[in-house]
Order: sequence, then C-alpha cells, then structure tokens
Amino acid sequence: MTGRLFTSESVTEGHPDKIADAISDAVLDALLADDPDSRVACETLLTTGLVVVAGEVTTKTYAPIAKLVREKILEIGYDSSVKGFDGNSCGVQIALGQQSPDIAQGVNKGFEARVGGSGDELDSQGAGDQGLMFGYACDEAPNLMPLPIELAHRLSRRLTEHSGPSGAARSPV
Repeated sequence: MTGRLFTSESVTEGHPDKIADAISDAVLDALLADDPDSRVACETLLTTGLVVVAGEVTTKTYAPIAKLVREKILEIGYDSSVKGFDGNSCGVQIALGQQSPDIAQGVNKGFEARVGGSGDELDSQGAGDQGLMFGYACDEAPNLMPLPIELAHRLSRRLTEHSGPSGAARSPV
C-alpha cells in the first residue's frame, strides 16, 4: 500500500456523545449565566435509562441540574420509552463536587504571580482549561477541512434532515 488512509466520523443529533455534550453545555451555560466567574469541569455519561453528570465546580450560584438534564433530553426528542429513552422518566444522578484547592491554585493565579517573581500581566494569569486539539487547513473542500471529515459531516446532516433526532428507532445508548 503506497498511500495513507485517513478516516473521520461525525455522529448524528441523537447520538449519546452529542446528548452528553449538550447536557454538559447546558450545565455550564446555566452556571455562567448567574456567575460569570464559575469554573465548571463537568462530564456527562449516558446509559439506558440513566444520565450521570459528574465533575468539579466552583461557583456562587445554583442551577437545577436534574431539571436541566431532563429538559435537554426532551428538547433533543427523547420523550418516550418507545424511542428507547425518556427524559421524563430516566434516572438522573448528579455527582458534582467543589473544585480541588490544588487545581484552583493553578487556575486562579499563575505560579509567577503567586511567588512574586514577575510583574508581567500575562504571568498573573492562571492555567485555564487544558485541552489538546489537532487539525489542519487544506484545499480538499471549500471550507478548508480535510475531505473525510467534510463528507462525514455532510452525511450526518443529511441523516438528521431526513429522520430528525426524535425519529430515531433505537435507544441513544
């Protein structure tokens, strides 16, 4: 084989990964709406009949997380056990704790500012979110994305257009 194989995937609206991301985003949005200084490290797990929201949060506000979870699931279209998942009756478990003081120390202020070693404003900034991404621009598609991911996204959009998330015949998990 002389070439290289590069594949990509894109999941449709009712997929558990998309549902989990939508729930985590709803929790973050609700906390930031009342406390813009909130720090939210929250993940969502779905399995048949159960949603678990877990992580660490630093905030001065309250959000009705179980209610947000149910609303998001219903908004996505899972409102009946016939569809395999029901936002009205699924279990919702919340396992959010306070952010670790060790983590907060690194996020609140940079090391240089904590030890007084620098007057530079950039040195006073904390770590923030640590994420790794990879990607590149290319001329394989008009939007400068690699062709495999562009095709995967197009197929997913078409599937959603033709069936919609609430038309899913099986459980999202």
